[in-house]
Amino acid sequence: MKLTTFTDFGLRALILLASRKDEVLSAAAIADYFSVSRHHMAKVLQELAASGYVEGIRGAQGGVRLAKDPRDIRIGDVVRALDKDQALVDCFRDGWNDCALLPRCRLKGMLASAQQGFLRELDRFTISDCLEKTEAASIPDLAE
Repeated sequence: MKLTTFTDFGLRALILLASRKDEVLSAAAIADYFSVSRHHMAKVLQELAASGYVEGIRGAQGGVRLAKDPRDIRIGDVVRALDKDQALVDCFRDGWNDCALLPRCRLKGMLASAQQGFLRELDRFTISDCLEKTEAASIPDLAE
């Protein structure tokens, strides 16, 4: 499985926003932080806003911030939202029926099952899980 750069940028933006708590960051600031195209990042953030993961803040100090608690943002859900128009293979596309192997081929079902397993595995994790646990790491274990 391979994520699109669009989805990769979206996940990275969510992790950055989660690490900055309630800060409002501009698309330009996020793009510059990751050294990616500002235009592309703006499109990613628009899709994240449309999916309810970030909220846009207007004004001179405007930008975006998380619209949900990072513990409530499942990685699998974000991938589904951002990759919704990406077919794993051509035969997954709506209306596509140019395969010479149909109807004998069973590969499509196998790939669909693998894709669902991949997304189910990602559903186990949240944006919060992507953050470094520095606070917990600095607390000594008192159980010893």
